[in-house]
Amino acid sequence: QGGKEKAPAAICRKVALAANNGEIEIWGDGAQTRSFLFIDECIEGTIRLTRSNFEGPVNIGSEEMVTINQLVDIVADIAGKKIHKNHIPGPTGVRGRNSDNRLIEEKLGWAPGATLRAGLEKTYAWIEAQIRSNSAGNKSAA
Repeated sequence: QGGKEKAPAAICRKVALAANNGEIEIWGDGAQTRSFLFIDECIEGTIRLTRSNFEGPVNIGSEEMVTINQLVDIVADIAGKKIHKNHIPGPTGVRGRNSDNRLIEEKLGWAPGATLRAGLEKTYAWIEAQIRSNSAGNKSAA
């Protein structure tokens, strides 16, 4: 809450708060690309790395790249909502970023297995529940 989240959590929060056929704001044109890794996968990769004999830096990330606009579409689909994107000026970071996992696959024989959508389904459900819980708590305090 408050705009301090990373993009997946921020998009989930915005979509959860928006009405069906509502609108959310997105910084820039939404064409910037990113790859996102669900925390369970990050932990698994980190544990495997620490238990291995390999010494050196490796990427532990997803190679499933999406635009921010696509990220919004996936979350909206999970939520069962149609969401309109209002592109506004704001920081967008680098135009594209993705993870190259060749080294971790070579050294550990491992790559993340969960899809972006699977991670977003869990993330959205948790964020939506937090919003409902906070909303119910605010109503009972009034």
